[in-house]
Amino acid sequence: MFDISIVVVTFNSEEFIIPCLDSLFMREGLGLEVIVVDNGSRDNTLSLIRDKYPQTKVIVNEQNLGPCKARNQGIEISSGKWVLVLDSDVVLDESFFQNIKRILTEIPLDVGMIQPKILNVDKTTIYSTGIFLSFLRRFHDVGQGQADSGKFNNAGYIFGACSAAALYRRVMLQQLKEKTGYFDERFFFLVEDVDLAWRARMLGWKAFFSPQATCFHKGNSSSTGKKLRQYLCLRNRYYTIIKNEGFARYAIKILPLLCYDIPRFFYLVVTNPYLFLYARPFRHRS
Repeated sequence: MFDISIVVVTFNSEEFIIPCLDSLFMREGLGLEVIVVDNGSRDNTLSLIRDKYPQTKVIVNEQNLGPCKARNQGIEISSGKWVLVLDSDVVLDESFFQNIKRILTEIPLDVGMIQPKILNVDKTTIYSTGIFLSFLRRFHDVGQGQADSGKFNNAGYIFGACSAAALYRRVMLQQLKEKTGYFDERFFFLVEDVDLAWRARMLGWKAFFSPQATCFHKGNSSSTGKKLRQYLCLRNRYYTIIKNEGFARYAIKILPLLCYDIPRFFYLVVTNPYLFLYARPFRHRS
């Protein structure tokens, strides 16, 4: 069994995939299993992978099934004790695996998620040091947009890991798996990492931020439009609240409803057409 399996999701990723894979294969003898799941690319993504890295396992989807489904497909055929999920526009630092292997020998057994320090491609500002979930059930990537200063050099526990680059313990993933997958495929894209982390915490698993492991991320390489991202963030936020807290318990907190949810909902009703085009009822299935 490989120690670490890596699952990379691609979608028209010819600009990014080779630098990503270069950073995975730059060190030989690491016992890595690399799986690429392609979501219906129409560019040269697949030919580039097959030409330069034929040892990569490739799953080809005929259409874009979303990152959740694609990650689940990769996780399902992987064999590592840990699974590293990566966006295709992520490049790992040269010392990434050296540091990760040391971290894996030191963390407690109840840690099921490890968050690397994710920097933007400028290598000076933070993309994410983990997910924060507030009392009002709003979430954000800790440190996003801030300078990479000493403030983000301390390891510690966090709510959850950002799936742009995150390590998950296989034992935990198996416990979390639902009929809709490890990552809930109904989310399609965005907030699915918050949902997974929330479910993991309810089962007693912890997430740990490790700044010694660093990678670099471009962000939104799929070029998803702002309005669609806005709609999916809104919809999927309510999905995960309904699943993991329940609407009744959330509604008791009248403050978030009055101060954030109701005004934001009516603003999006007026400004975002996706609210009417793609809104679907949410039915929980475990």
